[in-house]
Amino acid sequence: MSGKNKLDELSQIAPHGGKLINRIPDRDKIESQREKAKNGFRIKIDTWEESDLEMIGIGAMSPLTGFMAAADYKSVLDNMRLANGIVWSLPIILSINAAQSHDLKGKDFAALENASGEITGTIKINGIYKREKEKEAEKAYGTIDTNHPGVQHIKETGDFLVTGDISYFGNNKAKNFQKYRYMPSETRKTFAEKKWRTVVGFQTRNPIHRAHEYLQKCALEIVDGLFIHPIVGFTKGDDIPAGVRMKCYEVLLENYYPKDRVLLCVNPAAMRYAGPREAIFHAIIRKNYGCTHFIVGRDHAGVGNYYGPFDAQYIFDNFTREEIGITPLFFDNSFYCKKCKGMATVKICPHNADDRLSLSGTKVREMLNGGEMPPEEFTRPEIAKILMEHYRGKI
Repeated sequence: MSGKNKLDELSQIAPHGGKLINRIPDRDKIESQREKAKNGFRIKIDTWEESDLEMIGIGAMSPLTGFMAAADYKSVLDNMRLANGIVWSLPIILSINAAQSHDLKGKDFAALENASGEITGTIKINGIYKREKEKEAEKAYGTIDTNHPGVQHIKETGDFLVTGDISYFGNNKAKNFQKYRYMPSETRKTFAEKKWRTVVGFQTRNPIHRAHEYLQKCALEIVDGLFIHPIVGFTKGDDIPAGVRMKCYEVLLENYYPKDRVLLCVNPAAMRYAGPREAIFHAIIRKNYGCTHFIVGRDHAGVGNYYGPFDAQYIFDNFTREEIGITPLFFDNSFYCKKCKGMATVKICPHNADDRLSLSGTKVREMLNGGEMPPEEFTRPEIAKILMEHYRGKI
């Protein structure tokens, strides 16, 4: 058997919808499309939409080939499925205002320009339709409260939506973290080369602390490889910047993880803070990257008090194992138990709250701002040092 066939044999899981999408044209076609775009209509896209463009382009949002049509948009909101029945939990849409909607009538092509004035792709326009903003907020986020970052984004963006297949050209921002940028086709190849038949994905927008480490290592006991996949797209202003988080991951992996069983890769997606629906969305993305399993912890992708602590786990009950494809691994909140003298969850620790060390994000920030190191039972000293430097403005 040839090496290629051996790699094919080791491919772990089919992409969502059965086909891995690639919307990146050949170099000569990119140049011709850029030329066409120079004198054509341009749609200004925000950071969120630019992330979606990249995710569609590289295949991370397979089977999507572009921004959603009206039938898919409505079906996703109502049923958490595309119009063809494939599970999909959040709308992937391109917004425009009323004036742009009028100007685009009769046009079949537009360039997509980011905030820096860079043309990062194009869209072959198939239609324009009215957005249902309040329904979108209620269905996708479970609230119409504009204090929710996802609802705020709906409020700030256009009332009309453009649908059509895209081409993705790349962007200057994609040069960040180049060492850790993999397309789904590349991670799948890497997993196969490492002979990982089972791979667990871990979603994070925060620096990894001891609780996260515990969940990851529990999962790593039952699979071949761990795929740590931090978000580097849009996050809230008070979240730790991506560059700081990446320093934390690098230090942690260098000192506390088996190097041959872990792959660190950045996730270009925007963080939506959609709780349960985003847990499904995150699982599908990791399936496209080649993961067979996905960790869903307490309050996954949550913000504030909009969702119950385990709603992101319960939502998987709405679908069969075959429909999702990837296997979710559900974990409770973990902590350091002084009596157990180790990390634990309520599932295995019989002791009461007084014996458990659990710090809120607010408390940790207060400690770091005050120059006080969080206890080693909460976060590794190397990580605390990096975070303290960040809060003191040194990085």
